[in-house]
Amino acid sequence: MKKIISTVAFLFICSSTVFAQKIEKEGPKGFDLERATIAHGKIETISYESTTVGSTRKVTIYTPPGFSTNKKYPVLYLLHGIGGDEKEWLNGGSPQIILDNLLAEGKIKPMIVVMPNGRAIKDDSAAGNIMAPEKVQGFANFEKDLLNDLIPFIEKTYPTLTDRDNRAIAGLSMGGGQSLNFGLGNLDTFAWVGGFSSAPNTKAPQELVPNPEETKSKLKLLWISCGDADGLLNFSKRTHDYLLKNNVPHVYYIEPGVHDFKVWKNGLYMFSQFLFKPVDVSSLSKYTIIDTTNK
Repeated sequence: MKKIISTVAFLFICSSTVFAQKIEKEGPKGFDLERATIAHGKIETISYESTTVGSTRKVTIYTPPGFSTNKKYPVLYLLHGIGGDEKEWLNGGSPQIILDNLLAEGKIKPMIVVMPNGRAIKDDSAAGNIMAPEKVQGFANFEKDLLNDLIPFIEKTYPTLTDRDNRAIAGLSMGGGQSLNFGLGNLDTFAWVGGFSSAPNTKAPQELVPNPEETKSKLKLLWISCGDADGLLNFSKRTHDYLLKNNVPHVYYIEPGVHDFKVWKNGLYMFSQFLFKPVDVSSLSKYTIIDTTNK
């Protein structure tokens, strides 16, 4: 059975030249393995004051190789899942390795990556009953913490570009739902939005995109991906179906896999290559729903 093309082409209006987007359908072997022969970025975990929570909170920061305070960088806010914290991506997804390798190959723009604790409550640890109502509510509370506390802190502390065109948000599972909720709900703050295997906290499509025309006019890229054997696939599909019906440009990519870091690392690998630069619309036909029935 032939693969079914599932990417919805989106228009990127830009006065500058549109560059060719040469991206693989999935990360090649070794895309997530450290290479001793290239330059490496820096990882640090620091603290910021959250007026939303009323406490000091931790956040993990990636700065790219060659980082300099004499230039300004775009920022990707990268969110974790329900059982994780500010270290989950670092421990399970090796984002610094993926991004270092992509930078060495000239495939991405240098960027700062902010990995916060998306559970905005005083006891924000992943210990105990992670499904407790107050812990789950903390993920919704994080929207206020992100907008009012974390983003201003990052932009005061690091040399960042501070316009919406240079802010992206993406995440896995619960963080994927947060990214769609917060990104699409705050189009004056984020122009690039990605959800990897988004969880049931994802708002209904009509709530995510109540005004399709506004979303189309403001969004640079909306990315939705998931494993084909993931039990949460329906939450991504229902969003895709609504967007397709309302002609909202987006990429919908389904790959062989379940609810794990194999899928999420691949999502980061592909999504990051689009960020903060013009996109060649013709390249989007590369993305497909992968049919595994005959494998």
